[in-house]
Amino acid sequence: MSTIELKQELHDIINNGDDKFVQLFHDMATSYFVQIKKDKMIAESEKDIESGNIYAQEEVKKMIANWKE
Repeated sequence: MSTIELKQELHDIINNGDDKFVQLFHDMATSYFVQIKKDKMIAESEKDIESGNIYAQEEVKKMIANWKE
């Protein structure tokens, strides 16, 4: 089944679903996209660590203090 066919079938399922199903599907899809974002952030952080782009705790505290000014 192609992506277009899957999307159409999902639209049909959602359109025919009751309130509970639609809410559950929404929650599941939202959780999926949140996890994708977290995974991307973790991968970027791991690249920073491998590259040596890290800060000591005291440096971070100073940076945050400067934001408040």
